[in-house]
Amino acid sequence: MNSTVDTDVLVIGAGPVGLTLANLLGGYKQRVTVVEARGELIDYPRGVGLDDESFRTVQTMGLVDEIGRHTVPHHIMRLVNGKGQVLVTNDPATEEFGWPRKSGFVQPLVDRELLAGLDRFDTVDVRFRHQLEDLTEADDHVVATVRVDGPGEDSALRRLKARYVVGCEGGRSFTRNWMGVGFEGKSPSTRWLVIDVDNDPLGTPNVYLGADPKRPYVSIGLPHAIRRWEFMLFDHEPAELADDPSFMARLLADHVPDPSRLDVIGQRVFTHHGRIAGSFRKGRVLIAGDAAHLMPVWLGQGWNSGIRDATNLAWKLTSVLRGQASPALLDTYDVERRNHAQAMIDLNLTAGSIMKSHRRAAAVRDAAAAVLNLVPSAKSYFTDMRFKPMPRYDRGVVVDVTRRTPGRAAERIARSLLPIVDAPDDRSPVGTQFIQPRVNTQDGTGLLLDDVLGPWWTIAAWGNSPARLLSPDDLERVRELGATLACFVPERQRAWAEKEYTDAPVPVVVVGDADGSLKRWFDDRPVGVLFLRPDRFVAAACLAQEADATLISVLTAMSFTQREV
Repeated sequence: MNSTVDTDVLVIGAGPVGLTLANLLGGYKQRVTVVEARGELIDYPRGVGLDDESFRTVQTMGLVDEIGRHTVPHHIMRLVNGKGQVLVTNDPATEEFGWPRKSGFVQPLVDRELLAGLDRFDTVDVRFRHQLEDLTEADDHVVATVRVDGPGEDSALRRLKARYVVGCEGGRSFTRNWMGVGFEGKSPSTRWLVIDVDNDPLGTPNVYLGADPKRPYVSIGLPHAIRRWEFMLFDHEPAELADDPSFMARLLADHVPDPSRLDVIGQRVFTHHGRIAGSFRKGRVLIAGDAAHLMPVWLGQGWNSGIRDATNLAWKLTSVLRGQASPALLDTYDVERRNHAQAMIDLNLTAGSIMKSHRRAAAVRDAAAAVLNLVPSAKSYFTDMRFKPMPRYDRGVVVDVTRRTPGRAAERIARSLLPIVDAPDDRSPVGTQFIQPRVNTQDGTGLLLDDVLGPWWTIAAWGNSPARLLSPDDLERVRELGATLACFVPERQRAWAEKEYTDAPVPVVVVGDADGSLKRWFDDRPVGVLFLRPDRFVAAACLAQEADATLISVLTAMSFTQREV
């Protein structure tokens, strides 16, 4: 044991989740050490779908240009049967969170950009050829024993001391095993051969899911002229067939004019899993991404679910490390992420069952799809991707005054403002992700809202300054939290609001509602003040006169620790 390194957060694994967590923590100026057992990043075929929630996190990391060049926006997906007939088209047009609902991407290239992004931070250190071998937890830190195996030198054991450890090292996570938690779920017996090809021989964009009873397949157009195929292997076909050129030629014969002329980048056999850990936290040790949950690839949500984990966890770790919240805040990471991760696992398993239907079931499926496509509401359910469970937190760092305190003014007024069929419980925005339209400010026009508000907490009021709704003591709490105060107004009122509020003792960001999106959002919900978390979820929403009491409730929910004066 010949070296000790102190860091705030030790991240195990330099995959996309670990690198994203390190970028977010680096942006919050936290000390981070990333250790990776391999000598370099993984370069074989993996994820291909990046959703709007994840791209919003990319925006928070400040890597939109770097990662965006490896993506194809508006990745349309078509489910086709064995005859090539389109059963379902998935083409969501919304950009409510500021980005296309789906984008195709090349994961090895995106992972490299995530790694390069860490060069911006003096507080982040990445170490390859560092294999985690043991963890020992103390009252205020964790000691990690790692084996260092550098090129041209003997391996050595080193101890790294961190305040927190986050295991992001994949489905075979040492960290999860050390925690002693289960990893329950299903591992379907089917295996899939994934083939990535350069110089795309088809040249068509988007995705085709081939629900062909003879052999289900996937064909995906990716950036940089890359084409991916995935073919289901039958039980009698060994994985070694992946290295047999004649077998691959037979698979591809129905999909490309000349299989012999393909420039194969790589091929690999995968088995799909649907599993989730019994707990995402044990004291100062946490897990994220595939270490916490595994899911089939059908809807491209494995990569994105891991990014959601990192986004949820980064601001909570930062709050604790800054002394703004007690460690109890970290319990909400498991509370908030577990149900949605399980919902995505279940959805992907269901999608896999549809893809693998045998001949008789496939005929029933095709007939049902033909009928549903005649019903506009049913068709739009799939076209607009409304089947995808959106994260909605009803526990954790959320305070719903209309839902949890019957009889309060907010509930009574809500019922008078909305039709009885739209009860407040159904319309509450609390626990959902806030929209991100383009807005105008004194610094520019057509700006994305997150870039205006910054990467931390925001208290926003429609048509008024939040500073006018809070007491001096409350404003001191806001200052300690580091929250941004924002006033949302119609664009035609922006000049007036800037004059009225910008020079106030407490800084207020005036946001002009350029296209009416913000007003429409408030029109549909009986609230006037929002408390937005750093991950852009609504922690609380209330009427203007309830802002002070709601602030205290939010601070309590996040285990806020105020410094003594």
